[in-house]
Amino acid sequence: MTASHAAIDSLAPVAGLTVALNDGVFSVTIDRPESLNSVTTPVLAGIADAMEAAARDPRVRVVRFGGAGRGFSSGAGIGAEDEVDGVQTDIIVEANRAIRAIAALPRPVVAVVQGPCAGIGVSLALACDLVVASDKAFFLLAFTKIGLMPDGGASALVAAAVGRIRALRLALLAERLSAADALEWGLVSAVYPAEEFDAEVDKLLATVLAGPAAAFSKTKHAINSATLTELDATLDREYVGQSILLNAHDFREGARAFQERRPAVFTDS
Repeated sequence: MTASHAAIDSLAPVAGLTVALNDGVFSVTIDRPESLNSVTTPVLAGIADAMEAAARDPRVRVVRFGGAGRGFSSGAGIGAEDEVDGVQTDIIVEANRAIRAIAALPRPVVAVVQGPCAGIGVSLALACDLVVASDKAFFLLAFTKIGLMPDGGASALVAAAVGRIRALRLALLAERLSAADALEWGLVSAVYPAEEFDAEVDKLLATVLAGPAAAFSKTKHAINSATLTELDATLDREYVGQSILLNAHDFREGARAFQERRPAVFTDS
């Protein structure tokens, strides 16, 4: 086995993340179904490591990126068990590394969204090349509900998909977008009935597996280069802005209001 072949085989296990390579399909699955696959810093680091390893492993022809259970990802955890005081920015660093790794990976990455997709989960899905959703899925940029701004490149990824006005509507008003509306808006590639979803995903993966890997790689690079010219700058801007907001009173109030199931009372501080 060559060094490049060993890239995936040498990945360290990460709690809350499973990876598997089968016949050219590299599956990366957020495996925290009890929290609708909320992500932690180690999970995001694991996703970034897995995507970077896949880029170096010639056995990978397509990446299947999804979540266990009934959801894709509910975003970064802010439940009662999560710390909201003195929040560190490591999670943003690892999220940004994961986004960059997905966008740069020279193989198609398919986001499999069978249910809720919120917060940084939206960024992770939209960084992929094909986004397929169950008709039970929905998308939600809920950052402003807890006094934060979108991150993980969402400012660029969402706007590139649906345009500035719709992106601002999703980001500012934190409205839930159904799978059907996401398809109409251009946020996803396809929507399938829940009972047919797994079979349709398998068909899509088979189509990519049978396709020309070199042509796919150059096509992905060309389209991303043309449409995501601001992604790196966006990730940097979001890091600066979110770092300030994460340490502000309004985020602590927003997180506690979420935990206590009440409206937040923001003071712009």
